[in-house]
Amino acid sequence: MEDNNFETLAIRGQYERTEHREHSVPLYLTSSFVFDDAEQARAMFADEIPGNIYSRYSNPNPDEFISKLCALEGTEDGIATSSGMAAMYCSMAGILSSGDHVLACRSVFGSTHQILNTIFPRFGISHSYADVAAPEEWESKILPNTRMIFVETPSNPALDIIDLEWLGKLAKKHNLILNVDNCFATPYLQNPARFGAHLVTHSATKFMDGQGRVIGGAVLGTKELIKQVRFFARHTGPTLSPFNAWLLSKSLETLAVRMERHCSNALALATWLESNQDVSLVKYPFLASHPQHRLAKKQMRLGGGLVTFEVKGGIEQGRQFLNSLKMISHTPNLGDTRTIAIHPASTTHSKLTDAERAAVGIMPGLIRISVGLEDMKDIIADVQQALKASSPKSLL
Repeated sequence: MEDNNFETLAIRGQYERTEHREHSVPLYLTSSFVFDDAEQARAMFADEIPGNIYSRYSNPNPDEFISKLCALEGTEDGIATSSGMAAMYCSMAGILSSGDHVLACRSVFGSTHQILNTIFPRFGISHSYADVAAPEEWESKILPNTRMIFVETPSNPALDIIDLEWLGKLAKKHNLILNVDNCFATPYLQNPARFGAHLVTHSATKFMDGQGRVIGGAVLGTKELIKQVRFFARHTGPTLSPFNAWLLSKSLETLAVRMERHCSNALALATWLESNQDVSLVKYPFLASHPQHRLAKKQMRLGGGLVTFEVKGGIEQGRQFLNSLKMISHTPNLGDTRTIAIHPASTTHSKLTDAERAAVGIMPGLIRISVGLEDMKDIIADVQQALKASSPKSLL
């Protein structure tokens, strides 16, 4: 199976059938598993033999989901978590110790920012931010106690692209752990482990599920590092439920075909937005106008399903745009079959200061659109009428 292509691995990379000969993997809705005898119980708890003990530790459904993801990402091992943020936290807290330092890209998700700035300092873990647009400053910010580099690419919500090959070499040079949030790209569009990433984290809630149904996450990487993350998660309990794991594993079977449509729709919307007079800036990795367009083409299969743009008139026009949408959903999720719009400055990144938002390209009128699978004409029509309704000219 490991020699098969992405789509085949995602569909056929499943557990062997049980004696019931089921075609689809069954659900294992059980909190614990029965031992054959006392010696088997002892050996399993001592990690001398494999086997399921308790669903907080392991369960066939999360195990199958992770087995597929490892094959798709090209990693040795992995662990499923109850949410994307549980994955981000475990991938760092499961490895870092008091006194360690993290070098992170400045443009990170709002909750990741809170972990680095508010939670980790309580445990003696410090961090520094480096600018995506200034690669020359990264090496100068590596300290004697730096242990990990953490990045998002494409970043949320600015859609900045970071050179993974360069980062992999930088991490190797300084013997650092490279941890990459690959949520926006998914394993279909980008594989950070190919460029030297030691850990790859995902919010499976997004494009992996793809239908806004469940919460989940994953940490993938080397056996050595995942062993540490698994120990941390086993004893702190951010467990992915068997039902959610089963749904996510089934969703992986359609990930490739869905991402193709997300990306083609997003590129069409971004191209249309560039010609709209009510928009001052459009960012999409596969637009020629994107600052890291060539880099995106180098390390991504397609440009992803997210588009960001700046509405002329600032924050009030941005809010008016959202209030004027008729079909597109106004919700903080992304990666759904349904197109979704959000105003990051007042929602997902509202806890940042004005200066912090400006530093990562989150301007007052910035709109993030997660482009869904609806007909492209209908998506553009809704954006067009909302832009017209929120235009300063129409409000006179």
